[in-house]
Amino acid sequence: MSHIQIAPGALNGEVSMPPSKSAVHRTILCAAMAQGVSTVAPVALSKDIEATIQCVQALGADICLCKQTLTIDGAGLFSKQDVLLDCEESGSTLRFLIPIAAAGGVLAHFTGKGRLPQRPIGVYLDCLPQKGVSLKTQGGLPLTISGQLKSGVYRLPGDISSQFITGLLLSLPLLDGDSEIVLTSALESEGYIDMTLQTMRAFGVTAEKTETGYMVKGRQRYLPNTNYVCEGDWSQAAFFMAAGALGGNIKITGLNPHSVQGDRACLHLFEQFGANVRQAGNVVTVTRGTLHAIAIDARQIPDLVPILAVVAAFAKGKTTIYGAQRLRIKESDRLKAICSGLQALGADITETDDGLVVQGVSSLHGGTVQGYNDHRIVMALSIAALNASGPVVITDRESIRKSYPSFFEEYKRLGGNAENL
Repeated sequence: MSHIQIAPGALNGEVSMPPSKSAVHRTILCAAMAQGVSTVAPVALSKDIEATIQCVQALGADICLCKQTLTIDGAGLFSKQDVLLDCEESGSTLRFLIPIAAAGGVLAHFTGKGRLPQRPIGVYLDCLPQKGVSLKTQGGLPLTISGQLKSGVYRLPGDISSQFITGLLLSLPLLDGDSEIVLTSALESEGYIDMTLQTMRAFGVTAEKTETGYMVKGRQRYLPNTNYVCEGDWSQAAFFMAAGALGGNIKITGLNPHSVQGDRACLHLFEQFGANVRQAGNVVTVTRGTLHAIAIDARQIPDLVPILAVVAAFAKGKTTIYGAQRLRIKESDRLKAICSGLQALGADITETDDGLVVQGVSSLHGGTVQGYNDHRIVMALSIAALNASGPVVITDRESIRKSYPSFFEEYKRLGGNAENL
């Protein structure tokens, strides 16, 4: 992959957020399971979303993209009973579709790229064989599943990845009997589960939250939604909010102030850091303030950790980030990746088992840092580079295609000096 060189500077101006990648994944799948035609907009293609679209098409659904609108006809879903599902590098695609394909009784062969073959699927290896599904694997990908998923009680941890819970919530309504999801440990990233339940409701399917997990009635039917609107992505907004907090003047549009996205917490976290944050409707404006250290419990917001670490690097005092151990099994070991990147630029930052300790400094210096083929690391380091004393070269620039292909276009439009190498 190519590198990108960024010169010091500031970002100023207005930027509109792309639709939430997490929401689009869920919407495509709910629409594909509906017997009829749905329309979903706006949709911005990224590598992860393309993976979900291609897998759903492989399962028999018909999907057409015209401009930013997806038209999805789910009438043919599960019409193909022996399929290859290439999830590329998308953990959401893989973990959502394993139980969905099993609910359709499909013989499915899952493959992937990058670190995805090594990312955990053990939760399904534990619970699905008890419910009629055979899984053939050496521990990761490639994976072959066969058999018909059965209803019943599913016991699984809530602190490994919420994606396993979402996969079951999406698939269990299709089964003949009622099911229960029982969480054996505290639920983390609950905002993502709330997004799943919200999207299911928009397509006519429900699940009930209980004290121990969720109850899901069987024999439900997903209904077409002919006008589903995807909201803006708060996790991507956090990068530009950080640019404002570190010295720019950024106005961000397209954000639902009532969103259930967990990463909406970035708004209050930047306020706690001392940035000047103003929200009016779906517009958020962030400018520099006097930044000071805070303590951050990252259990519900793991995706925000790289960019929060960047802001902490410039905040006076010692910031502690904890509860983020799951970041070690993402596209990279994100705790190690952001720590090593910021250290290379002169930050005072150290890893702990489940987080980071960051002592703020007045400035960073230039240098070359690794992007670790991880979109969130590349974007976070590009924001840190704005306040460096010299140019910063970041590797693996193209990894942003996974979630936000237009990131550097927007970055440069806002005044950033970024040059592809």
